[in-house]
Amino acid sequence: MKSARSLLLPVAALTLLAGAAQAQVYRVVGPDGRVTFSDKPPVNASQPVTAQRSGGSPVPATAPNGLPYELNQVAQKYPVTLYTSTDCAPCDEGRSYLNQRGIPYAEKTIATNNDIAALKKLTGGDTTLPALTIGGQRLAGYSDVQWGQYLDAAGYPKTSQLPSSYKRPAPAALSPIKIAPAAPQKAEGSAPDASGYQPPSVTPPGPSADNPAGIRF
Repeated sequence: MKSARSLLLPVAALTLLAGAAQAQVYRVVGPDGRVTFSDKPPVNASQPVTAQRSGGSPVPATAPNGLPYELNQVAQKYPVTLYTSTDCAPCDEGRSYLNQRGIPYAEKTIATNNDIAALKKLTGGDTTLPALTIGGQRLAGYSDVQWGQYLDAAGYPKTSQLPSSYKRPAPAALSPIKIAPAAPQKAEGSAPDASGYQPPSVTPPGPSADNPAGIRF
């Protein structure tokens, strides 16, 4: 009987210890300030923090572009583009608002007739600046209240979560000027092409009785 009791006591003690271990809950604060609870201890500060996919495989806390993972998910789904021009005070206010809130965005500048034509095509003829697109939503003119409401609806955080190492892309023209390559020139007296066309010989300009200065138009 004594031997039986001696075997039961360690088993009961192990059961209690296992129950205590299962009851341990850890409070984990992520890099974005979000608090979660887990039965696993938090990783060391020297180790990269990872999130967990639905399938159970870990994912990095930051995307390859340097954005926090969750913020990058929103930016990929609803990309933000700001359209500005020079000497535009509302444009400066809109840019400052996006920077302060920590919104990753691309900036397109309107400076040429081609830019204006491209903007009209994009907005349906409205040339009000600044203009903002959030995914497929277009907003004309700056309004911190309106911009904030649409950014909130898209899922962007209310406060900046951008790391200090994040670098915004430089502004770029909406419609960059494309220079067409020059047509190749055929030398004088060259052979006819496949169509049988023979380019006429070109006489270099020079002075004549009717044109003593040798000017050619």
